Amino acid sequence: MFSWVNKEQGGRNKDGEMYQTVTEGLQSLYTRKLFPLEETYLFHDFHSPALEAADFQSKPMVLLVGQYSTGKTTFIRYLLEQDFPGMRIGPEPTTDGFIAVMYGENEGVVPGNALVVDPKKPFRKLNAFGNSFLNRFICSQMPNQVLQSISIIDTPGILSGEKQRISRGYDFSEVLRWFGERVDRIILLFDAHKLDISDEFSEAIKAFRGQDDKIRVVLNKADQVDTQQLMRVYGALMWSLGKVINTPEVTRVYLGSYWAKPLQNSENRRLFEAETQDLFRDIQGLPRNAALRKLNDLIKRARLAKVHAYIISYLKKEMPALFGKEKKKEELIMRLPEIYTILQREHHISPGDFPNVNKMQEQLQHYDFGKFPSLKMKLIESVDKMLANKIAGLMAMIREEESKAPPAMVSGGAFEGAHDGPFGHGYGEGISAGADAEDWIVSRDKHRYDEIFYTLMPVNGKISGVNAKKEMMNSRLPNTVLGKIWKLADCDKDGMLDDDEFALAQYLIKVKLEGYEIPSELPIHLVPPSHRKDPTADTLFNHDED
Repeated sequence: MFSWVNKEQGGRNKDGEMYQTVTEGLQSLYTRKLFPLEETYLFHDFHSPALEAADFQSKPMVLLVGQYSTGKTTFIRYLLEQDFPGMRIGPEPTTDGFIAVMYGENEGVVPGNALVVDPKKPFRKLNAFGNSFLNRFICSQMPNQVLQSISIIDTPGILSGEKQRISRGYDFSEVLRWFGERVDRIILLFDAHKLDISDEFSEAIKAFRGQDDKIRVVLNKADQVDTQQLMRVYGALMWSLGKVINTPEVTRVYLGSYWAKPLQNSENRRLFEAETQDLFRDIQGLPRNAALRKLNDLIKRARLAKVHAYIISYLKKEMPALFGKEKKKEELIMRLPEIYTILQREHHISPGDFPNVNKMQEQLQHYDFGKFPSLKMKLIESVDKMLANKIAGLMAMIREEESKAPPAMVSGGAFEGAHDGPFGHGYGEGISAGADAEDWIVSRDKHRYDEIFYTLMPVNGKISGVNAKKEMMNSRLPNTVLGKIWKLADCDKDGMLDDDEFALAQYLIKVKLEGYEIPSELPIHLVPPSHRKDPTADTLFNHDED
């Protein structure tokens, strides 16, 4: 099954553990250290199928989950800026299956049964969910620049009310859990008019237990309500999520309207643009963090595999040799919460590392405890050494790889030109205002600043730092901010301000009070004309000197 393990992978040191890439290192550590422990204690039957080469080598994946008509398929269309094979959009539940949107030289659709036998795709273990699922799973391939960096998984619209009682023919929550363990980002989409979390949606979110760091929330179609309604919608959404996602931290929610249509309510346009750029930056950074995410998932898997080994070996140890096996099995299953506590104390394990007790009790009903293996400390120690020593080496390799050849950010589609040109976020606003103007933008209000300047009793055309401080303190900005503004405004670094420098300081204060950030270096277009270096003058001076 693991034919890729036997291949020589890069140069090796005296311990035989040198890898050319982080991916090779992850593959090798998993196969030599973790896989034997998983296989011995039936980890793959209880928790998660074995990992394969494609799981380590695949591109970052984004999973979209939400109720029907919240704009999941439209969101993909918005990112790609073109239709993809198998796409259907409508107000009714149109997407009735899972669609893996991936890069391919030729546009087309690969059905599920063919997809799970392709060793180059990370979906082989999905065959365990049977034909009912595979008949509703396709791979949509197309030559799109966005898909060269990431793959996107579209899911069926989650049903509500009576519709959710209809069986899908496969375990929907388990399929989502399988994807949740392997993707890099999970995006939960909500409609501004559809905030209720149905039973099926609640079960879907609970399937992502342990993957909280991957979850982001998008409140779509936010332009369809005004500002006051949006505040209420946002509060209601956070309240609903708080009941389902059991974490003390507030989940990051992005507001916006993710389709290429005019905004119905444009009073929050600036907010939507800022939120969209934040979401784009998050998605664009996935290739850079892909190796770190895989390393993090391997560590989580290793911790769970260790705990599972302790549980299975404990049950084996408690079983009688001859008589009363069935009765003892029932007793041990009933005492599983107590066994968890015993193992926590005995092996110093965090309660958060243990699997769900109810699910574990249900699964244990189908096994003969007498056939479980005893505790083999060599396997446990091997994983402990991997976590203590080998992982640190891979962390260093990740930083080294990034410094030598940083992974390309996601580009193309909606990401193309998102930062450049006059329609880039923040263009012509705040500190960048006046960048393409012929005049000095500060001069437009300089007459007002000059009136203040001459009341501060300038000497030889300049005011002292003490007098400037009194006026600048009227802004009520913190000293740390005012100190930064002073450094930027004092162009000649003489500890005093002339009328142009004072006007610049007042302008920077105004920019900060309007909610924009102050840069660490003064942009060229904000340098006062009287303090700009004239390259023509320098040339003439040097010529005369010669």
